[in-house]
Amino acid sequence: MSRKKVTRFYKGARRHPKWDLGTPPDQRKRAVRDKIADPRFYLRAVIVVCAMALIALPLTSDVFVTSKTQNTVTGCRVVHVTDGDTVRLYCSGRGFLSGRLTGFDTPELFSPRCFTEFAMALRAKWALRWLLLTTEDITVVREGTDRYDRALIFLAADGVPVARTMIERGHARAYDGDRRKGWCDALQGNAA
Repeated sequence: MSRKKVTRFYKGARRHPKWDLGTPPDQRKRAVRDKIADPRFYLRAVIVVCAMALIALPLTSDVFVTSKTQNTVTGCRVVHVTDGDTVRLYCSGRGFLSGRLTGFDTPELFSPRCFTEFAMALRAKWALRWLLLTTEDITVVREGTDRYDRALIFLAADGVPVARTMIERGHARAYDGDRRKGWCDALQGNAA
């Protein structure tokens, strides 16, 4: 027998939990009970549930929006809300395409210049999602393409333009295609 394959046993050696060498059953149950009673166990469970909710909530809301938006004229439906003024569409015959909503501008979510702009962009994205979730009829009208090759989309919720609703609720400002103004400067001007 080779000495290399022999593992020496000493008093402090760690044993695998399955190598139960005669621990009384009540002590095994007590160990499980102590683990469940530990508050760290519940903290970990809450963190896991919250992390899963952050992933599942946007996906499920987009599924409900998709099931509502079917436009028989253009054959397009909103599949995903990318940010406050951009959506992802599925058009029969053309496939998936990105669409920029016309008539309003929201803070930038993917390239914010300050933290306040990022926070407002998240609010605008969720406001658009909520608006699309709570309406009965969504109208999608394609109006061409922009310089980034995104489809320009007019979107109406229950006959009311989404641009008007987003502006009235304070999540966006009017935009007609000119140069966009920065959101950080406007926000700092309001705070002063």
